[in-house]
Amino acid sequence: MDKSSVTEDAVALAAELQTLARDGGLRTWRLRGRELLPVVQGGMGVGVSAASLAGTVAGLGGLGTISAVDLRRRHPDLMAATAHLDKEPDARSRIDTANLVALDREIRGAKAIAQGRGLVAVNVMKALSAYEQYVRLALESGADAVVVGAGLPLDLPELARDHPDTALIPILSDARGVQLLVRKWEKKGRLPDAIVIENPRLAGGHLGAAKVADLQDTRFDFEVVIPQVLEFFKTAGIEREIPLIAAGGIGCRDDILRLQALGASAAQLGTAFAVTQECDADPAFKRVLAEARPEDLVEFISVAGLPARAVRTPWLEKYLRLEPRLKAVAHVKKKCNMAFDCLAHCGLRDGKGEMGQFCIDQQLGHALDGDAQKGLFFRGAGVLPFGQQIRPVKDLMLWLLGGPPASPSAPPP
Repeated sequence: MDKSSVTEDAVALAAELQTLARDGGLRTWRLRGRELLPVVQGGMGVGVSAASLAGTVAGLGGLGTISAVDLRRRHPDLMAATAHLDKEPDARSRIDTANLVALDREIRGAKAIAQGRGLVAVNVMKALSAYEQYVRLALESGADAVVVGAGLPLDLPELARDHPDTALIPILSDARGVQLLVRKWEKKGRLPDAIVIENPRLAGGHLGAAKVADLQDTRFDFEVVIPQVLEFFKTAGIEREIPLIAAGGIGCRDDILRLQALGASAAQLGTAFAVTQECDADPAFKRVLAEARPEDLVEFISVAGLPARAVRTPWLEKYLRLEPRLKAVAHVKKKCNMAFDCLAHCGLRDGKGEMGQFCIDQQLGHALDGDAQKGLFFRGAGVLPFGQQIRPVKDLMLWLLGGPPASPSAPPP
């Protein structure tokens, strides 16, 4: 099949998905003038959601998201030029530069796949030491949106001042956080273009709660936070609608219908997209996520000091056994394991006993390569739409919007 026919198929499918959504009672939504399907693919690092996944989702009319952190791992030439760096005085700057080059490549690659359909976003963790560099590069390289979580991005309007057409989307978990951020941004003359409302009880990866015990707090329930946020918008006199994107525990059209009935515009999924054929990680990575059972998941404090949810792999099992001893002796600042200080605050490097004591970039790198023995595999708590099957993105989009295949257990076409 030649490239033109592939493009024609994608165009036809994107139009079919729009019709399917409307016929099934789902509302499309608008972001920066573009009509989108109510499905958002969440950002997943290191290297899990890059050009292939984000571009495919966008090409079908959704919002696809590239995770910005350590994308050099997806480019053999950049890894060859930097993987050996350790004690060199310029190691950090050379690795940071390689990651920026990689991010630029992934943005351009995703947009080439999307062919002007949907939108391509870049997710940047506020907790990253190179946060500002990643945001500026994403803006300059033509990302349609910048999504920021793992901290309050109160400075994002200033960083994006010269890019008024790029959508700015913070990730928050409760109404109080939304109120604080919106009030701060208002004073800077800019409102969020959308807000991701992430339920930490259901989502994967780093979670928006202060401690593990807070993950069950009902203030994070969509039925609580979405009405509270909408009421705040009303009483605060917010003149234009700020779309809300609900994230965590979504697996079918009925979930999206329920969230839209509450007032959300769209739903964001992470793990369900991580187990698609177009996901940028190794096939073995996808199998680990797809085969994980609810009892295989564990919540813990990550090296960034945030609660996290992941699959209980042999490495994580061993780490959790050793964690009390590691934290007890964590009082000396160390040299970064990976020579580029990926986090602004790192429990291992900074000797902070209340935070995790492992190298997150190293463990996520093992996961990207599908190493089930050494990797850290973040995963959401929800049931996957297709069980243990690895299916194409188009099948997932069809399922979420109410079309064929008729049931999650149906065999691949």
